Amino acid sequence: MKSVCFLVIILLVTACATAQDFPVDKRATKETVNLYQNLKKLLNKGIMFGHQDDLAYGFGWKYEQGRSDIKDVTGDYPAVYGWELGRLEIDAPVNLDSVPFDKMKQYIKDAYQLGGVVTISWHLNNPLTGKSAWDKAPQGSVAAALPDGEKNELYKSWLDKVAAFMQSLKGKNGELIPVIFRPFHELNGSWFWWGGKNCTAEEIKQLYRFTETYLRDVKNVHNLLYAFNTDRFANREEYLERYPGDEYVDVIGFDIYQRGADNEKFISDADRSLTTLEAIAKEKNKIPALTEFGYGTVPDNTWWTNGLAKALNNHHISYALAWRNAGQKPGGETEFYVPYKAHGSAADFVKFYNQPNMIFQKKISKENLYK
Repeated sequence: MKSVCFLVIILLVTACATAQDFPVDKRATKETVNLYQNLKKLLNKGIMFGHQDDLAYGFGWKYEQGRSDIKDVTGDYPAVYGWELGRLEIDAPVNLDSVPFDKMKQYIKDAYQLGGVVTISWHLNNPLTGKSAWDKAPQGSVAAALPDGEKNELYKSWLDKVAAFMQSLKGKNGELIPVIFRPFHELNGSWFWWGGKNCTAEEIKQLYRFTETYLRDVKNVHNLLYAFNTDRFANREEYLERYPGDEYVDVIGFDIYQRGADNEKFISDADRSLTTLEAIAKEKNKIPALTEFGYGTVPDNTWWTNGLAKALNNHHISYALAWRNAGQKPGGETEFYVPYKAHGSAADFVKFYNQPNMIFQKKISKENLYK
């Protein structure tokens, strides 16, 4: 009798562990489940480094097959590749950063073939006004997109396009490519129509839940892990104020940029927030990540080892995604967040790359994240 009871306990514990190690989409594809589980295991090995639009363009170049500013500097690609869907909803051929969607699909396939991780954000237009994601007026845009809202049908038609895009991403054997999808990012700030004072906490939680259930249950999209992320936050209470619930989130993160030359403040702010994030992730069984970061034009030539590394090295997070290297923009502004080959911080970035806890493409390829 004791042996029978012991066996039952073992089975219950195993079943519980299995349930805990499954994405929130219980019908997720095999590759998506494998990615989720392997990302959790990888937390003890190091932090994956990511870069937005890495394969598409860099400082002074665009659409050169196989090129990457990170590869130019280190001889290696990033482990995580960030992309953006803004303007897909209005049938534009290119996204809001002018990357053609057909090229983006190929870059995503290339990254997946290398064994890298793909994450996609969506700066969708304001459904109430038709203007950009940064159009904050009038308030009520989130309510309009919800069921029974005046723009819900329009919003669903936009989700249909997102679903079609996600379902078009396939590997060489026809399998769907897993994607970490992070809609409504930086939702504690008021610069997007879905954030901060532009809606109530309950409204954005409802929109997040509606978006996910529509993609998953109506459109049968099952190759997504869902990421929830804020901008800078003061404490646990602020972080969770707009959290849609454990059953809707796989990855939790936040975005943080250094503004000005005070490395110590950036290190302190990032360290404090990462500590809070890790505690929440442990409690809720989620994957923690630094979903965006950067120091525009990296004016400190030793920032990678004396700034970012000091912020990250005491933490166990899945990845850190640097923002894009747009280079020289039409208005004369220069935008980049990782060094290009001739940049002053390139040598320090190589030192950062060589830290044992930093994971780039060569290391991540060996992990077979999708198997």
